[in-house]
Amino acid sequence: MRVLDCLTQDHNLWLVGLAALICVAGSVVMSRLFARMRKGAASDRLPWIFLGAVAGGATIWCTHFVAMLAYTPGVEIAYAPLLTGVSLIVAMVGCGLAMTLGAMRKTWAPALGGATFGLGVAAMHYVGMAAFTAEAFVYWDTTYVAASVIAAVAGGAVAFSVGATNTLRPRPILTPLLLVLTIVSLHFTGMGAMTVLPLVPSDSAWTLTEAETLMALGVSVVGFLILGTAVASYALEEQSERQSRKSLSGLIEGSVDGMLVEADGKIVMANRAFAELCGLTDAALVGRPVADWMEDVETMPSGALVQSRLNAADGSIPVEVAIRIETTPDQTFRIFAVRDLRSRIAQERRIAHLARNDSLTGLPNRASFLEKLDRTAATTGEGGFALLAIDLNRFKEVNDLYGHAVGDQLLVHVAGNLKDAALETEFVARLGGDEFMAIVPAADRDAAHAAAERLWAAMVRPLAAEHADLQCGAAIGIALWPDDASEPSVLINNADLAMYRAKASLVTDICFYEEAMDEAVRQRRRVTLGLREALDNDRFELHYQLQASVETGEVTGYEALLRWRQPDGSYISPMDFIPIAEETGMILPIGEWVLRRACAEAASWPEPHRIAVNLSPIQLSHVDLPRMVHQILIETGLSPHRLELEITETAMISDMERTTHILRQLKLLGVSVAMDDFGTGYSSLSTLRAFPFDKIKLDRTFMSELDGGPQSKAIIRAVLALGESLEIPILAEGVETQEQLAFLREQGCDEVQGYLLGRPARDVGLSDSRAQAA
Repeated sequence: MRVLDCLTQDHNLWLVGLAALICVAGSVVMSRLFARMRKGAASDRLPWIFLGAVAGGATIWCTHFVAMLAYTPGVEIAYAPLLTGVSLIVAMVGCGLAMTLGAMRKTWAPALGGATFGLGVAAMHYVGMAAFTAEAFVYWDTTYVAASVIAAVAGGAVAFSVGATNTLRPRPILTPLLLVLTIVSLHFTGMGAMTVLPLVPSDSAWTLTEAETLMALGVSVVGFLILGTAVASYALEEQSERQSRKSLSGLIEGSVDGMLVEADGKIVMANRAFAELCGLTDAALVGRPVADWMEDVETMPSGALVQSRLNAADGSIPVEVAIRIETTPDQTFRIFAVRDLRSRIAQERRIAHLARNDSLTGLPNRASFLEKLDRTAATTGEGGFALLAIDLNRFKEVNDLYGHAVGDQLLVHVAGNLKDAALETEFVARLGGDEFMAIVPAADRDAAHAAAERLWAAMVRPLAAEHADLQCGAAIGIALWPDDASEPSVLINNADLAMYRAKASLVTDICFYEEAMDEAVRQRRRVTLGLREALDNDRFELHYQLQASVETGEVTGYEALLRWRQPDGSYISPMDFIPIAEETGMILPIGEWVLRRACAEAASWPEPHRIAVNLSPIQLSHVDLPRMVHQILIETGLSPHRLELEITETAMISDMERTTHILRQLKLLGVSVAMDDFGTGYSSLSTLRAFPFDKIKLDRTFMSELDGGPQSKAIIRAVLALGESLEIPILAEGVETQEQLAFLREQGCDEVQGYLLGRPARDVGLSDSRAQAA
């Protein structure tokens, strides 16, 4: 009641209100400065301590001074200027010391700083009251003095502790309110401790009775200016921080990955990408622990990429997390970069699927098939299994007639039927093109044949496309494990051999591997591999067969004949390997080797004899042939008129216009062109009319049949007469007896070639001596 009575009876309430306004404004400013100082680094605190000391000291002093001016004890009063100024310094020093202690990173520091603040307020008040003079006797009640100091210390400790608590939501309002209560309780309790008894007035004291209102307003203006300066500094700092946060926010918002910043275990900033991953808004994330969304977040290492799971609103999401730690003297931040892995995992799964499955049909591919076959062969018991090699018949016709798009549809249709017809224990794969493989558990041939029939029936079901029902037959070869092979690769080869026999068969579409029947195909494959090896290792040889004039017996040239020498000294007949070389395309590099070697060796002969080289129909179909011949002639230095190229009628019949165009280009080089095996083709006369050959070579079959009757002689006479009428020289092949040579000489043949003159030999000189002997 004494304090309330002092407030209501002994004070000018208008000035009390002004003091209260100063106190509230200053407390708000001081609480904000204290919070800002605690948030900053220790090296950056000095300016804020200074601002806090000035703002807080000015608040306390102005509140006290205006309130004292509002005090009306009933006598004239005055204030000693020196002690009044000292009280202002005491207030500022007390506030600066309180904020310094309260900002320390200790749990007890805010309470200690608040208690120091309370002591500073009390010290300022009673130093200021020491400057109070009046024409009266002043009596102090020590109980009230002690109560005011205790209230100030306790209130300051509570206010600073609340201001240092980050988790308290009403802190921005509660802290200034507690500071106001601390200052007010100190002042008015302290004023209640004072009793003024009037005495005789003293002339030496400075009285403020007439100017107290003006003085209060002036003090208030100065106080507000000081507070305004502190507020402006705080506002500038806040603006700078907002700009920094805005820049950081723009930086993390510009990232396509989820970004968030954590401090003290809480999210302080998150971009929209992370919020969208979580299925929340940015505001809903701030202030919550990162562990609410990510697993094992506390054990994640810094500077490394870690895969984790994000607990989003729509389920768990696989993510990749990178963490960077930024440390300041007062606080540690963790910056998270979170990348959604769903798209990448889906892509990786798709790539893994494509690596092991056919992209068109979805069936397992060759790699998956080989793994499955090796695993099955290694784990299969005594029962064994069957390997089915499957190939479509007439599939090329579908591509040629309807296009590759329809062909792909047919492959997908066949693959789907195979997949539907296969049992759970069976494995079907597409190796490429129209080739399929199936691994079927089968204890005997009957079970394997039944499975093959079931798959064959599924494959030949028609497909409705392009207004027609498309259907391909299928050939299936079966090889049994372990009866037909002891190695998976051999098993595949044997199943292929059986499949090729099924394709060639007119009776059945399903064949089992039979070693004796499939040996020819095996031998054919060995020859193909051997041709490549022989060409790479230069194992081919050229033998030369002499050609001579019938009239004079002089050597007119040599025909180059290809020989394939084996390591044991034997030779493989050209009749065995040339057709295979033509089928596999090996005839092109082999033919180029023959032409190059023949021209090079002929250029080194002491006599400028003509060299004849046979051309395969496949070689003749290439438009690049004239350029290759020209290049070889330049490289070897052989004169073009010494080279004679021999072609068959069959080579010309396939594409007459194209072939004659190439032959004319060869003629322009100066090369001679001869028709080989004349009389065995389909249209010899039309061929002679189409192109002016330099020579006609009569096939050896006519010589072998010369003694068989008058028909052969009549044919030879007709051919020789045709050559004479067309002015084309005739060379007869296969001359082996003197009687044959005498007949040809009698009929006017130009040149001969055969065993009578000499067998083909590696050495040209040896052939010459044999010819002279003949």
